[in-house]
Amino acid sequence: MRFVLLGSGVFAASLLVVHGQVGVPSSLPLPVLAAIAAAAGVAAWQVRRSWWPLAVVGAVGYAGLVMWPPLMVASYYAGLTLDRSRGVAAYLGGCLAVCGISALVGEWRDGAHRLATASPANAVAMALAVIGLPLALGLWVRARREVLEAARERAERLEREQVMRAEQARAQERARIAREMHDVVAHRVSLIVLHAGAMEMRAADDGTARSAAMIAGIGREALANLRDVLGVLRSPPRDLVGADPAAATGSALRPPPTLDDLDRLLDQTRALGIAVTRHDEGETRPVEATVERTAYRVVQEALTNVHKHAGNAGADVRIRFGTDVLEVEVRNEAPRSPHEELPGAGWGLIGLRERVELLGGTLRTNPEDGGGFLVSARIPA
Repeated sequence: MRFVLLGSGVFAASLLVVHGQVGVPSSLPLPVLAAIAAAAGVAAWQVRRSWWPLAVVGAVGYAGLVMWPPLMVASYYAGLTLDRSRGVAAYLGGCLAVCGISALVGEWRDGAHRLATASPANAVAMALAVIGLPLALGLWVRARREVLEAARERAERLEREQVMRAEQARAQERARIAREMHDVVAHRVSLIVLHAGAMEMRAADDGTARSAAMIAGIGREALANLRDVLGVLRSPPRDLVGADPAAATGSALRPPPTLDDLDRLLDQTRALGIAVTRHDEGETRPVEATVERTAYRVVQEALTNVHKHAGNAGADVRIRFGTDVLEVEVRNEAPRSPHEELPGAGWGLIGLRERVELLGGTLRTNPEDGGGFLVSARIPA
């Protein structure tokens, strides 16, 4: 649209100049002048592809009829595109030749043409206005665009470098966390598994042997999960995007837990001496894997807190399937006897709340009358 307007403007200005301001011989009727002005307008319309046709039309029109609009526009685009040294010099040389020819034609034709081009002062003024100023403006616009482009490229380069430094820092921190987890946590859990195995072998009764076997099994499962987490931490972040988890960790990952694994979790909790009762309400139906996994983590964290802070208190686990929501409630009783609380960092419920809210759900945790505690989650399903 912009170049259509430019072509229309060049056509109108050229027709006005050759018909009304310069003494044009009567041998050139209005249709011929309109055709010349139309050629200039079409060349200006196509200047985005090439400005040389416009320059040629402008040179011929200025030399013969002092038709300056196309030459002015061509000079501007010459400043935008030509090489600053040889290209501009060659263009200026050609324009001087055109001005010389126009002066000779003015001497021959006399009248207004001679006044505009043959008079030295007027010729210099016309050359500056039609050629010099548009050419300088084109050079200035071109230089400004180059400066802005260089600044934009520099900003993009700095942004890429900042992103690379941030990724490098994250990778280093992930590697450090993986080393710490491997050297400290994995080592301690391995010792627990070894001691549990030795206890199972030396147990004097079946109950102690079963408890030791259960501890060893839970420890082995924890080691497997820890290896999976360490594999994810050691993998480059970009390798994890869209990649298969097993390929990312370099080992075969077991599938994440779902509600089908909930009974096994409850059995492990009961083996610790906690009476757990499960209640399912509503019509059981399959839901998204992320919803099931989050529901499992809610029950797991709540039962872990019962073991840490309530000792042998009983707990009720309630899974309620609604029409568009999955509700999970874990309510424990007050401790039945004094107990020693296990240490904890206090981040479990915070991380659990973030996990639930990421799915658009809500998590409610509050103590109840009588010393119990409630963990309730509503997850859109």
